[in-house]
Amino acid sequence: MHRTARAIVHDHAGEFPTNTHGLRGLDGIGRYTATAIASICFGEAAAVVDGNVERVLERLNGRSLTGEKLWQAATALLSRQRPGDFNQAMMELGATICTPRQPKCMACPVFDFCASRGELEKFEKAKPQKKREVAYALARRNGAIFMVQRPKHASLMPGMWELPEAAPGNDETKPWLRLRHSITETDFVVRVVRSNAAQTANGRWVQREQIARLPLTGLARKILKAAEVI
Repeated sequence: MHRTARAIVHDHAGEFPTNTHGLRGLDGIGRYTATAIASICFGEAAAVVDGNVERVLERLNGRSLTGEKLWQAATALLSRQRPGDFNQAMMELGATICTPRQPKCMACPVFDFCASRGELEKFEKAKPQKKREVAYALARRNGAIFMVQRPKHASLMPGMWELPEAAPGNDETKPWLRLRHSITETDFVVRVVRSNAAQTANGRWVQREQIARLPLTGLARKILKAAEVI
């Protein structure tokens, strides 16, 4: 919380961010928390997905949903005029009516639109997660880490910062760190190698104490925490 407060003072001139992008850049605030604050407190048209909303969406659509498909489904239903009220209503619907066991379907206000009527098991299950191995380079220099920024037009996490990917077959050293990470429909085995030179056109050296203030991808944050950088 102290780091987050300092980031608000230093990076946002003491003003609490009012949109999802700004909130995601604060340490300790993930996608769910950022969209909840932005929509409920500041009226941003951002959908929220928690466990209750996930269950409602799956039953409404009559199929299991995972990863980004859940957020897309929530966004498609979102009321742009009253996003905060809509998100709270969805969470409350899942918590009180569309419960995990013995849902109160006859009392549900969206019963007529529901594909499963509480019996999701009859519908197709989600496809198994894909498997993929990726490698990233961790380069250090004078207390700084080399970071790259995702393109502004990227389909996933545009503008966010991460470690550069290691070149295919780059085995200068044995993997210094291995971890697993899941995103959308893919399970990644992540290999991190040490590197002395990881220069790319869209990257720069970032001092260690400034890294946590950047809007980091979830995987980058996981790697940097495992490496005890942040």
